[in-house]
Amino acid sequence: MKLFIYYSSTGNGDAVADFLQQKGVHVRKVRPVKELPEAFLLRMAVGGFQALTGKKAELADFDPDVSAYDDVIIGSPIWAGNLSSPINTVLDRVDLSGKRVSFILYSGSGKAVRAAAKLHKAYPDAVIRVLKEPKEILNKKEEAAAEN
Repeated sequence: MKLFIYYSSTGNGDAVADFLQQKGVHVRKVRPVKELPEAFLLRMAVGGFQALTGKKAELADFDPDVSAYDDVIIGSPIWAGNLSSPINTVLDRVDLSGKRVSFILYSGSGKAVRAAAKLHKAYPDAVIRVLKEPKEILNKKEEAAAEN
């Protein structure tokens, strides 16, 4: 069985989760106890600072048990070339040993390559996929399918 654990602040992760769930993947969204500010620029500044400093966000109602799954997919937005602080917490708390691990990184800035390189060092056998604005891509596919 496969599990997608992810964080989404702008809906990109939610779009990926919806797509994967339709393919039979179980989904577990993480939510920080303290959300980022609503204002976009302030959200990016705070999130970017947290990511740069490697902060681990306190998560609300998070279940770190992945023992029932063979494959664990981790989804994270990329902030300042780094994983989001909620996903830093996930990686700190979830035991991924013996699991097939992969990552789906979503980014509008193009700085996901830096995060992917760091992940490859920490998880050399992991598959790492970088998606630029998956919400827009998946919405366009849904619209095209509805037109046909």
